Parts: sequence; structure tokens; C-alpha cells
Amino acid sequence: MEKIWLKNYDPGVPHSMNYPPVPLQGLLEETAKRFGGSTAIIFPGVLGDDKRLTYKELEPLINRMANALVGLGVKRGDRVTLLLPNCPQFVIAYYAILKAGGVVVATNPLYSPREMEHQFKDCQAETAIVLSLFYNMVAGLREKCGIKNIVVTNIKEFLPPVSKFLFTRLREKKEGHRVDISGEKNTYSFQALLHKSSPEPPRVQVGPDDIAMLQYTGGTTGTSKGAVALHRNVVANVYQMRSWAYPVRLNEGEETLMGVMPFFHVYGMVTVLHMAVLTGSTMLLLPRWDTKQVLKCIAKYRPAFFPGVPTMYVALNNHPDVRKYDLRSIAACTSGAAPLPIEVQEQFEKLTGGKLAEGFGLSEAPVVVTSNPIMGPRKVGSIGVPFPDVEAKIVDVETGEKEMPVGEIGELIVRAPQVMKEYWNKPEETKKVLRNGWLYTGDLATMDRDGWFSIVDRKKEMIIAGGYNIYPREIEEVLYEHPKILEVACFGVPDPYRGQNVKVSIVLKPGETCTAAEITEYCQPLLAKFKIPKLIEFRDSLPKSLIGKVLKRVLIEEEAAKTQQASRQ
Repeated sequence: MEKIWLKNYDPGVPHSMNYPPVPLQGLLEETAKRFGGSTAIIFPGVLGDDKRLTYKELEPLINRMANALVGLGVKRGDRVTLLLPNCPQFVIAYYAILKAGGVVVATNPLYSPREMEHQFKDCQAETAIVLSLFYNMVAGLREKCGIKNIVVTNIKEFLPPVSKFLFTRLREKKEGHRVDISGEKNTYSFQALLHKSSPEPPRVQVGPDDIAMLQYTGGTTGTSKGAVALHRNVVANVYQMRSWAYPVRLNEGEETLMGVMPFFHVYGMVTVLHMAVLTGSTMLLLPRWDTKQVLKCIAKYRPAFFPGVPTMYVALNNHPDVRKYDLRSIAACTSGAAPLPIEVQEQFEKLTGGKLAEGFGLSEAPVVVTSNPIMGPRKVGSIGVPFPDVEAKIVDVETGEKEMPVGEIGELIVRAPQVMKEYWNKPEETKKVLRNGWLYTGDLATMDRDGWFSIVDRKKEMIIAGGYNIYPREIEEVLYEHPKILEVACFGVPDPYRGQNVKVSIVLKPGETCTAAEITEYCQPLLAKFKIPKLIEFRDSLPKSLIGKVLKRVLIEEEAAKTQQASRQ
């Protein structure tokens, strides 16, 4: 197929690439040789102090944990779950699992026990590496889920001395981090395993066609599924990202990447963890989002790259003290997981002087498949153009076989070296999304004459009201331009006459007031009459996932509960 989008690439970005036939840990081993003295990890403390590890110090820790896992019985192809925030232990455990021949299953620590039980049973992991804060929950599931070994680590184990002391005295017991695992069968201390294991590389053969990880989809529509990513899939994508960032400053072995995107999410895992390892860069690890701490860390540690989601940039833009901090180290940011409003993008670029490029990716192609060029032209509301070696097209929704004309809405499908092998143990689900070498994304999109793609909405989020197809993103973009609105979510609610009505949930900026009538009046000249929200509510906040993605599913469930309750009265 003709790749009409290639003309839009930044100068120096290749149209196609050769990818090294190595597993992910091969990238780490090469970087440890080339940049052994470079800082791999900065883990800030609470008093401005920090813990640092060089690549030369990091690699033997990973080898020690890998040998420990082999000693616990982890074999090639075995799944190992991780329940950890962004901390040195995550990096050590992640690569240790790969070196032991295992498959990483990184789990959102904030999942409910029911959601965790589903994933544990589905992937059949026999070993779990968990933060002490989550130990009791995992221990409660071990028998019914077949978990044989649990390795426990405390967040304080890699904190700098003063912060570690304060955490032990003031927070550890109060917040639930202190657990007693003595006498617990097949339960091990992370630190104890490190101390007693060999720093030499384990003798396990792992190749590029072995499974690297199972990345479970968010489960926003039905039961979550494990996307099977091979080592070569992830290696290809991290090389693509490295080439895409070519036009901006990236001195290998010298730069710092902001690591506040959770590594248990494939976006943070690939754009920060693997990107840092490939380039010998420093990972600035923050276990959770705190706007003021992020501002302080940017000012102090001077990261050049900051992968994030729109809600993060919104929070920074609107922090009352944002102009007190020097953010000019930011050279480039990638925004994903949700639409990036143009107002948010422009304001963040003014604050930092860097480039904020919206892209698109998914767990089934870990992780990025398209992006706006970093330096070159971009189009408002577009997810950009396909990465090197990525093919993309728009097909009809009904059959998925007819390619749509330029500018017409259809389903976005992609073919690329990073596309997953399959869904774990779900052949029927796999057949639905992998057809003739193409991945059917489930996203409604368009392509213009220059090869720029724009997401219209998710197939399952499209609102059908009075026979009209209405796309929530279009309405959200209009409302984000309202000077009083901080955040907005648009979704459909059932209506016996129209099929569905358009509803918006709005969070106002601090100190602002607004009425539903004002919103309606604002929309009238900007939206077709059938698109103007019929239902408008103001909220203090929107429900979000840990990475900041608005959970429309929760809003829809709340609406359904209200309707059900009203019908009983």
C-alpha cells in the first residue's frame, strides 16, 4: 500500500528500520556496557534527597533477582505478576523476570480483589512480586489462584537514608506498609533474595520470539484480556520511538526521562522504562502523581522527556504556583491514552518551551503506532501519522474489508512489527481483532489526503440519538475551549424515544461558577442541534484510572443506578 504519510516525517526520521534480533534484556546488557557509569535511576526522597543507581550497579541487582527467581522454580515461559508502583524494585524485578525466562504480568495495584483474581487465574502465575502494602490482599488470593511464591518488598528499601528513617517512624505502620512475613510458607523478602543470590547472569536462553509480557487491557468494556507481546514486538516499538525523537535533543547516556506514568501500564513501561534503557538515560521514578512534587522534580532534575496523559498536563497548567518553577528543560512530551485538547497542548508548550505531540497506541501493539511529528507540522485533533514500518488504513465498520474513501469514518486497522501475537488463551477473541495480518483497533477514525489520522471515537462509545451518529470526542473538544471548564466527559444515556441522549459531566476550574443554560447557549453556534448535550451535570471531579484516564464506564454505571433507583420509587 502507498504510505502517503511519509512526506510528513521530520527530517532524519527513517521510513523503515532494521531491528536487532535480541530480547529486551539484551538492550539492558548493551547499555550497561556502553553507559555503565551513567545514572539509571533517581528515586527522590521526601526532603529533596534521593537514591541513585548507575547501570553498572543496576545490572548485578537484576541478575541476583533473576537467579533468585530461578531458584524459586521460575522456568522459561512461566508468568510472574508484579504489583509495584514506579520504584527501583519494579525495574529490578521486571528485567529479572525476563532474564529468568519468565513472562512479566504487570498488574494495576489499585485493582479490586475480584479484578486481581481474574488476572491471576487467567495468566496462571505461580509467583508474585508485591509491595508490602498489597501483600495481605495477594496472600488472601494465593490459594484460590494457585500462587505458590510471594516475594515482598517495602517501598522504603531503596529510599535515601533520611527519607527512609522518616518513613519508618511516621508512615510505615500508619499507612499499612509494615507486614510480618516471618513464618509464612513460600513467602520471601525481596532484599533477602538479593543478598543471597549470585550477581552473575543466569544461564537461561531467551530469544526475540519468546513471550516478554502479558499486558491486560483495561477491561473498560467487559472482561480484561491479556495481550501477548513477544520480545521482538516491544524491541521494535522502542526503536521506532527512538527514531521518532531523533529531531530533538537526546544525548545518549546523559538525558533524564520523567517516570511518573505507571510502569504497570504499557504506555509508561515502553515510553519510559525501555526507552531509558535503550538510550542509557536516567529514569526519574515517582510512585504516584503529586502535581507539586512533579513540578519540583522537573525544576531540580531537569528531565528532557515527559510522556504523560492529558490530565497530567492539565494539572500542571492549572497549578497556582506553576510559574515559580523552571520547566524549560522539557524538550519533548508524548501524550496518549486520551484525546489531547489543543488548549492544553498550547498552554503546556508555552510554559516549557518544549514540544507536546499527541500520539495513539494500544496494549495490543505495545504501545505507540502513530504520532504527530515532534518538530514538523501537526494538525489539531489528529493522532498524527504512522510510525516507521507501520501501515494503517480505515475500513468499513460492517465488514472490516472495504477501505473507506479519504475523509470518511471507519475503523482504524494497523499492521506493524509491534502488533501482539494473540490474546492469552482466547482464540475466538483473537480472531475478532487479528485478521489477515491486520489489527482491528475498535477505534473509529478518518484519514485525510495527506495521511493524517484522527480518532473520532471508540466504536462502543459512539452515541446514536434519533438516528444520528454522535461522537463524544467532538463535543468534548468544543467544551474544552470554554474558559470556565477544567475537565469534561461526554457519554450517551438511554432514552425511550431518541435511543440515547447526550450527557456531559463537567468539572469547573477553581473559583468558577456556571449553569447548564450557559453551557447550552455556548454550544448552540458551535454544534449541530442534535449534538448539543441534553443532560448537563457539574461535578467536583471525574472518575479516573491510576494513569489519569477518565472512566466513562463508571459515569455510565452511575447513570444506570440512578435510573434503576428512580424506577423503584
